[in-house]
Amino acid sequence: MLRISLFLLVLSVISCGKKQEKKEKPVGPPNVVLIFTDDQGYQDVGVFGSPNIKTPNLDKMASEGVRLTSYYSAQAVCSASRAGILTGCYPNRIGIHNALGPDNTHGINASETTLAEMLKEKGYATGIFGKWHLGHHKKFLPTRHGFDEWFGIPYSNDMWPYHPQQGPIFNFPDLPLYENETVIDTLTEQSMLTTQITERSVDFIKRNTDNPFFLYVPHPQPHVPLFVSDKFKGKSERGLYGDVIMEIDWSVGQILEALKENGLEENTIVMFTSDNGPWLSYGNHAGSALPFREGKGTAWEGGQREPFIIKYPNKLEGGKVTDVPVMAIDILPTIAEWTNAKLPEKIIDGKSIAKVFTGEQKEPVQEAYFFYYRVNEMFGVRSGKWKLYFPHRYRTMEGQEPGWDGEPGDYRMVDLEEIELYDLENDISETKNVAAENPEVVEEIKLLANTMRTRLGDSLLELEGTETREPGRLE
Repeated sequence: MLRISLFLLVLSVISCGKKQEKKEKPVGPPNVVLIFTDDQGYQDVGVFGSPNIKTPNLDKMASEGVRLTSYYSAQAVCSASRAGILTGCYPNRIGIHNALGPDNTHGINASETTLAEMLKEKGYATGIFGKWHLGHHKKFLPTRHGFDEWFGIPYSNDMWPYHPQQGPIFNFPDLPLYENETVIDTLTEQSMLTTQITERSVDFIKRNTDNPFFLYVPHPQPHVPLFVSDKFKGKSERGLYGDVIMEIDWSVGQILEALKENGLEENTIVMFTSDNGPWLSYGNHAGSALPFREGKGTAWEGGQREPFIIKYPNKLEGGKVTDVPVMAIDILPTIAEWTNAKLPEKIIDGKSIAKVFTGEQKEPVQEAYFFYYRVNEMFGVRSGKWKLYFPHRYRTMEGQEPGWDGEPGDYRMVDLEEIELYDLENDISETKNVAAENPEVVEEIKLLANTMRTRLGDSLLELEGTETREPGRLE
């Protein structure tokens, strides 16, 4: 009996020793992954209401994370939107407007602090795999703005000679594929690009398991022209567009699996969203912004309200949904809070939404969000449940013949001649103008707008002394 007791005591000591050996290391700074699609509509994810596109990985990510139903991109067009999420600024503050192309000689200014530069100062490895679109000359490339490595294209995938409508008009050059600062190929078709971007992203994760990292995955798809690999061709009920979204969903799954396999899942912030709404003139090759009005290139809800999912097991309880309005400009200061990074020295517009994500904050962190377009024209304002629009010209496909199989239809231009106000709580599709019934709300929002115009200007007004900055330019 004594021998048995001694034997059990020895086993207990050995067992305790082994448990001590397996004790986990203290949790370090969180990794950050930002997956950013191009021209994807609000409804183009299963959990956001798609009736015919299967996105099991994104749906699972939403069930394990937080889903935002009132998230806005910084602007309804490519370059401006990317500038906003990477700097925490309204794009017009830093001089980035519209969509930069092969003929542009400007880009993001070296004096601006990107999310990559902010995290690099904290010792993060930084990688971008996908579309950049903040300037294609060497001084503007991502490797000059905080990223250690880059694989991808410098601007939109339709800025090439094969565009059926714009290629001959703009005389686009060949579309270059970059490895860091070297052109390694010119693309004549793009069917393997999503797969290549995914493989590079997974490899980046595996190479950086022992240090914090920022992985930015700005997919060129589903921007037209649409391309998909053979493994997803013909798989969707929604045609080629649905195939493309299914492959992006697969890519998300590959990245999440790589994090899990390498023991990084719990301490990694993973975000998924898009740059702006769908390019509606492309018909069956465009996404859906339903139930919202209009799409890309407009300040209506369908132009800037985007799907947004965030997963961060160490901080966020899974399965939560919030309708608190936030904007892309709020992402950088939120990441700064969670990583204890130093905010940029220059003025930024975003505010941390960390408490919105946790559910502690039930009201917007900002009094209002401002919707600019063209060069620097304020189109609209979201304040609480209200969305106000100023007179402006916008494009619509309403009453127009949509495009088909890659050929675009023609937009019709519409002039909004008076201020319009919508109650988004009760009229999510913006069908009833209630400005006349709410004059006090109109006046309050107009005051907010005029205050912001003194800071950021408005191309329709003569204003001096604004806080806007110049983009970088070729010398």
